[in-house]
Amino acid sequence: MELLTQDEYKSIAAGLILPTGAFIDGAFRPAISGETFETVNPATGDKLADIAACGAADVDFAVEKAREAFDDGRWSKLHPSDRKDVLIRLCKLITRNARELAVMESVDSGKTIYDCETVDVPETIHCLKWHAEAIDKIYDQVSPASDDHIAMVVREPIGVVGLVLPWNFPLLMLAWKIGPALAAGCSVVVKPAAETTLTALRLAELAMEAGLPRGVLNIVPGGGAEVGEPIGRHMDIDMVSFTGSTVTGKRFLTYSAESNAKEVVLEMGGKNPAIVMDDAENLDRVAAHIVNGAFWNMGENCSASSRLIVHKDVKAELLERIAHHAKQWNIGDPLEPETRMGALVSEGHYNKVCGYLDQAESVVIGGKAENGFVEATVVEVPGNDATLAREEIFGPVLSVIEVSGLDEAIKIANDTDYGLCASIFTANAKRAIRGARAIRAGTVTVNSFGEGDITTPFGGYKQSGFGGRDNSVHAHDQYTQLKTIWIDLADDADEAVD
Repeated sequence: MELLTQDEYKSIAAGLILPTGAFIDGAFRPAISGETFETVNPATGDKLADIAACGAADVDFAVEKAREAFDDGRWSKLHPSDRKDVLIRLCKLITRNARELAVMESVDSGKTIYDCETVDVPETIHCLKWHAEAIDKIYDQVSPASDDHIAMVVREPIGVVGLVLPWNFPLLMLAWKIGPALAAGCSVVVKPAAETTLTALRLAELAMEAGLPRGVLNIVPGGGAEVGEPIGRHMDIDMVSFTGSTVTGKRFLTYSAESNAKEVVLEMGGKNPAIVMDDAENLDRVAAHIVNGAFWNMGENCSASSRLIVHKDVKAELLERIAHHAKQWNIGDPLEPETRMGALVSEGHYNKVCGYLDQAESVVIGGKAENGFVEATVVEVPGNDATLAREEIFGPVLSVIEVSGLDEAIKIANDTDYGLCASIFTANAKRAIRGARAIRAGTVTVNSFGEGDITTPFGGYKQSGFGGRDNSVHAHDQYTQLKTIWIDLADDADEAVD
């Protein structure tokens, strides 16, 4: 899609009709309490809308309607090809409304229109279409059998699912979760992040237009304590999938233990290493990958390359090339198509990132922050014990650690509470494979930054999460239960003789 001008995007933004109610049982509704909360454009501080501030009563109502929809089979018992047709129609409607969604996402989150137009919305469509197409292509199984039995292993939708979303990729993370959940036949109750609610509500409206039955997709806006915890503790929710911070994610384990022992899938934080060895080829290309990994989406990315672990022999040259590429990551109005880095999502998060910048002792590149914007920043740290090397900053800050060899690099890479993503840059294939196998992370890329694609599972080790994976056919597993159906074929006459 060809990008528009800044003025054209501003015109679209000015004309947006913003959804403000909770979306429950196929309709927009105010919160039962009548309360609202304000959502603002983080790039300007301007108020966008007053959103329904839901609470436990709204969660109860949404779960009740989701359960009704699941139990009567209006979606869960629909033929797989019919479910696929509905989701394909949804993808067409998103495509038709892509520009509106991109602008809405940008003004609500501070993300650049460039990323929303070229990454977030297209990937949302691709994700939903991929899972839709998989619906009638995932087969059940028959176990090895004797002459006297047949044993079938079948998948069934797990039931009513709570989906708790982060604010950094509002639309795409919604797709990552509802794609496989709806494909499996589940009914869902979604809590979008309070900072970024608008596109989830708009997509739900499009889903109804596509023919998704009422009650199957419910969006309940509000805060963590008011909506997230009631979802986690609800006795009639069968499973929760959460993406967000490690601190918050752990709470859902407590909620599950203290309620109905619902299944919990967690995708949480990361402090992801990028290892660059002395034999890495084309350091300019390496630098471009490092910069993209560290500063894409303003570093508000759980898989961001936030630790550069670099061999001492190439460190100086690599940092010089990183400085060159970092200059291209300009900050500015997110609705200007040439802007590469927009505003951080909220004033609170901006202040948190600035607090980390205040601790930086050796700033190599950048370091400036003003009015919600933080420029691409590279800092050298004395070692992996430094705060900036250990804690997830979730901003455009890259910490540099010098090493003398691969074994030292891998030891430092693994010396973290997290294990989501990692990268290794080397020209030696054996070294690359050995390093990739030794690093304890869910995704390891070689000579590139990335997360794989829709065909590869995404998730982490250690405190980066567990319980399941997003993306790929493996994502469907977490929204289904396995059932064994054992059929006895023994002849009654033979049994009588025995």
